This record gives sequence, structure tokens and C-alpha cells, in this order.
Amino acid sequence: MDLNSLKKFAQGMRRDLVSQMDARIEYVLKSDDEYLRARQSEKKRIVELEKTKGRSELAEEAAYLWFNRLAAFRYMDSRGYTSPRLVSPRSGESQPELLAEIKHGRTPAELFSRAPQFDAILSGRIKAAQPDREVYKEALLGTCNAWATRMPWLFAKVDDWASLLLPQDLLSEDSLIARMVSGLSDADCAEGVEIIGWLYQFYISEKKDEVFALLKKNVKISKENIPAATQLFTPHWIVRFMVENSLGRLWLLNRPESRLKERMKYFVESDPEPDYLKVKDPTELKCLDPCCGSGHILAYFFELLYAIYEEEGYAPVEIPSLIIEKNIYGIDIDERAAELAAFTLAMVAREKDKRFFERDIQPNVIAMRDASVNLKKLGVRLSPDLQESLELLKEGRNYGSLIPVPAGAAGEIHEVEAGIDAHRFDDLFGAAELEELKVAFRILEYLEPRYQVVVTNPPYMGGKGMNEGLKAYVGKRYPDSKSDLFAVFMERCLEGLVKRGYMGMINQQSWMFLSSFEDLRKKLLEEDTIVVMAHLGAHAFETIGGEVVQTTSFVLKKARPPIE
Repeated sequence: MDLNSLKKFAQGMRRDLVSQMDARIEYVLKSDDEYLRARQSEKKRIVELEKTKGRSELAEEAAYLWFNRLAAFRYMDSRGYTSPRLVSPRSGESQPELLAEIKHGRTPAELFSRAPQFDAILSGRIKAAQPDREVYKEALLGTCNAWATRMPWLFAKVDDWASLLLPQDLLSEDSLIARMVSGLSDADCAEGVEIIGWLYQFYISEKKDEVFALLKKNVKISKENIPAATQLFTPHWIVRFMVENSLGRLWLLNRPESRLKERMKYFVESDPEPDYLKVKDPTELKCLDPCCGSGHILAYFFELLYAIYEEEGYAPVEIPSLIIEKNIYGIDIDERAAELAAFTLAMVAREKDKRFFERDIQPNVIAMRDASVNLKKLGVRLSPDLQESLELLKEGRNYGSLIPVPAGAAGEIHEVEAGIDAHRFDDLFGAAELEELKVAFRILEYLEPRYQVVVTNPPYMGGKGMNEGLKAYVGKRYPDSKSDLFAVFMERCLEGLVKRGYMGMINQQSWMFLSSFEDLRKKLLEEDTIVVMAHLGAHAFETIGGEVVQTTSFVLKKARPPIE
């Protein structure tokens, strides 16, 4: 995988897409033609969004939406998960295979309803300046809508305003689709779905530079810019080290006869652990990445869990669905990253199960959001602790996974929902409040301390960069680790575990030495056990040069150290 070429490709695509989106927005706002008159509701929505978000932000959002979806189609094409291929041509041809099939009268089943329109355009009964382009544009939009039933987190938004902003040039040798096919090669896709994570890191890298430039001017990092400032793709060997020494270790303790160790290259033998968490069946394992990014750690959770299920004698056809439904959970403050993490899990499941897309199983990945609910309006009472969690969710995109949730919250949430499901809200406000509450409840359930394994690469952000709201929050709730978010997440991840569970992390080594983290070190050494540690120093991350980030990767057990 040539990371330098991939970076140039992603950055260039972002710049060109933003430019094209800006031009399309200008066209929608200033033009009045037959095409736009037939799409008044979509045009009205773009007008509203341009007023509320501003031209620049709207262009950025639309650009990424189309980059994300075209990259997803290209990856699935290359892996053989689509038929016909949606953006990729047959060998020796230039037009996407989807268009070639339609022109030969072989319209895919999900586009049957549009076949008469395609035929009319291609035969000239419906006039079009460029018939091939018009047919392919409509076919691509229809395909996005068809995929929305399988991957709603990735494609559900394409059937409204974004359809008007689809780039016009889709078929030329220099079109965005042709560049996607050449820039994301079959060789890149053969490396595995982690290529999508690299693409995203490089796509937002220029935005990251902009945020850091503001930071040098003493401008704090807003919650909208936290993702760009803190996204960092975790090298695969470090992911393996963390997962094998947490999830893998837990399984070996419960199954000493397991041959899992033979496939765990980075597993480190440690002292005997007579007091370990008992696990009867792999379906009991709950594994969380609370800062999941594009899902690299989640993908390796899947790989190791698949081997565990196989050893336990589960049928191969049922294992992927079981893992996605019961074992793996991801949270991120970045909605785009959460979409990619869910896509990553769907891809690794599809690799093992050819019918996975037909099974209507959604990955357990959520994006944090700001949620404000009027409980009085709904007549809902919550316990003080759960009500506090709900209140903190007003800053969900700022605090992210750092919001505490009391143990047993899911039980209380289900009781509350059962009580209000039968209540009818005749006014729109009440119905909207109820929907907002349900969304908030789903997020809070993910944050409940119920996991046997938590593994993550947390955000690195010192107090100097934190916005005032975030700085005040971590200062009050996490006084021992408040100097940097990576240290705060050490405490928060341990809170999310059940007793004797394992937490794996890579972060900056400063917590091991600086006086500002002395109280944190004392707490960890008294209350938890360091199982294994790899003190990596500089150069652990391929894309960070020099001595900027000095790292350490480790696994902690949520249990007091044994008394010698």
C-alpha cells in the first residue's frame, strides 16, 4: 500500500469535490430550469441548508457524502460484492459496468422500475444532451437508494437534497468516478477494508492542518473540529497487540486448551491469573471501542472472535451475524467515522458470509450527538444518575464517550420506554421529543459499564487545546487525568468495564513520568493491574515523523494487583 499516493489522491479528490459542490450549489440557488422545477422540495432543502450552515460547510458536507459513497462502491466492486460493478468498468472498457449492462437491456432488479425511463433516454424519446450521462446518473441514485435498505447509515441520505449535487461529470476519462477507480486500485482494496480508514485520515488531513494552525494562534478546538484534530489511524500490529492481550487473553484463561494462541503473533505471556472473569460462551463477550474511528480495532475484534466461535463449533454461516449482533460495539463523536466503522464491520462480515447483506443485521456502531429532551413535557421521571447522564448529553459531541452512565441503566431505560410506548402524543412537539428521547436512550445504553473488553486509541489533546466546556467538564470529573484527553480516557475506559475485564490502549507515554499524572499513576497501581506493556517511544505511527508523539501501548485489568 503506497500511503503517499493514497494521501495525494484523497486530498486532491476532496479539493475537487468541494469545488464541484460549490458550483452545483450556485447552480441550484441561481437557476430556474425544467430539471430544478421538477425537484422543488430538494431545492428548497438546499436553500435552507445554505442559510443555516453556510456555503462552505454545505459544500464540505456534500463533497464528503459523495466521496464516501463512491469509495464504498469502489471497494465493494473490487472485492466482488456487487454485480454488476457499480462504478468500476469491465476489463478493457471505460464505462462503469452498471451502465454497460443497462445499455444492453440488462437492468439490475433493484432498478427495474426505472428501466422504461432508461430506454426512453437512450432511444431519444426523452431528449438529453448526454444520454449515457443522464442514464448513469439516475442509475447511480437508484442504486444508492437500493443500498439504503442494507446499509442505512451510509446511503439513507442520498435520496433527498444530495441528489441535486451529484457531480455532473461521471463518465469522462478525468471524471471523479474514473479517478476513484484509478486512485483506489484493486491492489489497494486487496489489502483489506482498513484502506477505507487510511482514505478518511488522508481526506481530512488538510482540515487537521487548518485546526492546528488555529491552535498555534491560541484558538481552542471547537467540538466540531475535535474529530479532525484527533483522528489517527492505528497501525495494524498495535491493534493486534492490544486485542490479542485483552480479548485473546480472556478467552485463553477460560479455555486453556484453546489453540487461539497459535494465531496471536503479539500475545505476551504473563503471570498466572487465578482470579479471572468467567465466560461460558463467546456470545457473552462484549467488546467496545469508545473512540472507534473508521473501525480498525473493531475489524480485528471480529477476526479474533471468528476464530473463537469456530473453536466452539458454531456453524460458519451463523458466526458473522452472531458477532455483529452480540459482540462488537463502537462509539465515535464523528458521524462520518461512525459510518465508516459500520461499513468496515459489514465488509468483514460479508467476507465470511456471502449472504450477509441480505440478513438485515445492523452493526452496533453509533455516533455521539447533542440531544436535549424536555422530560416534563413527556411526563417522564428518571433516577437522578440517569437524568444527569441525559443532561450531559446536551454536549454529546463535545464530551463524547466521557459521559458516565450508571450500571443497570439499560433496565431502567427499557422500563421507561415500556411505560411511554402506549402513550399517544397528538402534537408534533410531543412526538419529536419522544423520538429525541429514544435516540438519547440508545446512546446512553452504549455507554453503560457492561463490557468485558475495551480497546481504543483515544484522542490526544492537552488542556491548552480544549474548548472551555470540555476543559471544565474533565477538570471536574477527572481531576487526576485532566491534563490530556488520552489520560482521561484511561479512567473512563476502566469505568466501562465489568470487574476483572481488560482495557487495551495506545497513548502518549507522558502519563508514566510527568508529575501532573502522579495521582493517576497511584490510582492505577492501587486499583488496577498492568498486565502487559510495550513502551514504544517515537515512530510508532507511520504518518507522524520525528519525535512528536512518544507512545506506549498496554493492557490493564480492572482488578487490584495480587498481594505478594
